[in-house]
Amino acid sequence: MADVLFYHLTESTLEDALPGLLERSVGRGWRVVVQTGTEERRDALDAHLWTFRDDSFLAHATDREMHPAEQPILLTTGIGNPNEARVRFMVDGASPPDLSGYERAVFLFDGHDAGQVEAARAHWKTMKDAGHAVTYWQQTPDRRWERKA
Repeated sequence: MADVLFYHLTESTLEDALPGLLERSVGRGWRVVVQTGTEERRDALDAHLWTFRDDSFLAHATDREMHPAEQPILLTTGIGNPNEARVRFMVDGASPPDLSGYERAVFLFDGHDAGQVEAARAHWKTMKDAGHAVTYWQQTPDRRWERKA
């Protein structure tokens, strides 16, 4: 069973929070899939990850590019795992595939978007009922993560 983490964004945007979480995952030697709810969001994150910081970028590709299996981070709207990722991020309310093949699954959701909050609650129940170890993290005012459940 995968460890399933829910990250409740209250102080920053997805674009602010996601790169750091991806850096930590890749730093642990994990390949990552980021599943978005729309192609537009996938493409926006694609552009952002190349330029999010002046002194760094995150090597990645989208599922519409060649050689997805070779990518350390793959952005997709689909449920596949062509780069054999050990970690899967779901953003913008994306519905997860079967998570049994992952070490970790991460749901990032915008606390200011009622639809994303409701989707996260539904996913929490589904993941818990499926027997996954679930944890809930919320941002503090200084943008750190605090475990709440």
